Amino acid sequence: MTERLQRLKAVPAPTMHLWLMLVLTFTTGINDAVGYLGLDKVFTGNMTGNVVVLGMAMVGGNDLPVLGPALALVGFMVGAAVGGRALRGSAAAWSTVCTALFGVVAFLMLALGVVLLIDGDHPEKPLEVTITTIAAVAMGMQAAAARHIAVKDVTTVVVTSTLTGLAADSWLGSGKGGGSGRRLAAVALILLGALVGALLLKAHLGLSLLLAGVLIAGATAVGEWHRRATA
Repeated sequence: MTERLQRLKAVPAPTMHLWLMLVLTFTTGINDAVGYLGLDKVFTGNMTGNVVVLGMAMVGGNDLPVLGPALALVGFMVGAAVGGRALRGSAAAWSTVCTALFGVVAFLMLALGVVLLIDGDHPEKPLEVTITTIAAVAMGMQAAAARHIAVKDVTTVVVTSTLTGLAADSWLGSGKGGGSGRRLAAVALILLGALVGALLLKAHLGLSLLLAGVLIAGATAVGEWHRRATA
């Protein structure tokens, strides 16, 4: 065990941060699958999706929701603002503030998962909107902390810019090719997260959020341990 911990400690901080941000990217896929498929077509991490859904809903497109996406947008911005304010004086890539923010995100995901397990698999509309709004606040905080850590092309909440970089730097584009593995991993993991989230919905709505919460908590614990071990 000691040898394993020593090897883990020897991992450079940028590499460790990349691994942990990829784990968080996977959980975003889970959360968005829950929000869109299980909680009235609301994305909790991908705000571009909410803007598009909201725009279509405002002209009566296929009975799409208005309130849920609108509150998720506001919630995400509030969470990101809270994260940005908390990190304002933090210089280190991964700091105790980052740990605290990720810890809050993990707690909120676990709490929402427990609420869904208690309430049942088909929550009423007010509870749906409350859950997606709180989850969006959590994702905003996560995005702000990930932005501070600044792993290139891995924001943990969207992959549009990642796909742009992947295509632009490919042999069909500029030919630079730098970071292709990292970009592919981010895209693949958010896809896999959505797949896992959708599969868990077949068992119970709350299980997906519980899994996301456990993974975020685990990534947070590893990140804080590595920060302390290499300080």
